[in-house]
Amino acid sequence: MNLSVTSMAIGDVRIAYRDCAIGRSDTADVPVVLVHGMGGDGHTWDRFARILLARGRRVIIPDLRGHGRSSHADSYLFGEFGADLLKLIERCGLVSVDLVGHSLGGYAVSRVAQERPDLVRRLVMEECPLPARSGDEQMSLTRRFPSVPELWHAASSLIRHPRAVFAFDRTMTATALEQFRKPDPQWWERLSDITAPTLVLRGGPGGMVDPEKLAIMQAAVPDCTVCAFTCGHSIHRDRHREFEAVVLPFLS
Repeated sequence: MNLSVTSMAIGDVRIAYRDCAIGRSDTADVPVVLVHGMGGDGHTWDRFARILLARGRRVIIPDLRGHGRSSHADSYLFGEFGADLLKLIERCGLVSVDLVGHSLGGYAVSRVAQERPDLVRRLVMEECPLPARSGDEQMSLTRRFPSVPELWHAASSLIRHPRAVFAFDRTMTATALEQFRKPDPQWWERLSDITAPTLVLRGGPGGMVDPEKLAIMQAAVPDCTVCAFTCGHSIHRDRHREFEAVVLPFLS
């Protein structure tokens, strides 16, 4: 897979990303930006990226701040992940993009779609833990025990992708848990600003998407489709053929 690695300074943070378009002239279609979840890096998308490249799509894969080849930061507010992504897209001179985000990456791409609805042609959010709507909610997410497949994936990732495991800035963990518990009414209010056709993928019992909140989200986003899977939190990894069968036609 011929993806050149480069980086870009966004404020005090340097964001690394891979872009298949560098040195190529045959990628006129709308670029696809693939955004990983917390604790990983862009290599989680390598399989899906190869398929998109074979179909002639331009693919851009960033490492979020504090992950992979990107630099660590003093702050890891969820909104900052989305702001980094938007600045990266704008500085690359892109006028239209398809966004695919997993978990924390799903939240980041949703923020871009809210801030710049004119920029986003298609939006895919995979297993994105939805923020609280009020202080009265019980956040069962942070108390859920990992499933056996998730434990196996965590163990095998250390062997297969040691760079991602060791590069991850673990200082963001406490901040992330705090933000998962904190209500984010503005995010909910701005769901109606998303104009792109939106596909939300949720896992089964091992997933992290609250079905009640997901129903509220689906009603709020003007054009939103939900597709449920039987696996856990990482659909594109554990059910990659099913993932591709749903997402590829949506992005075509």
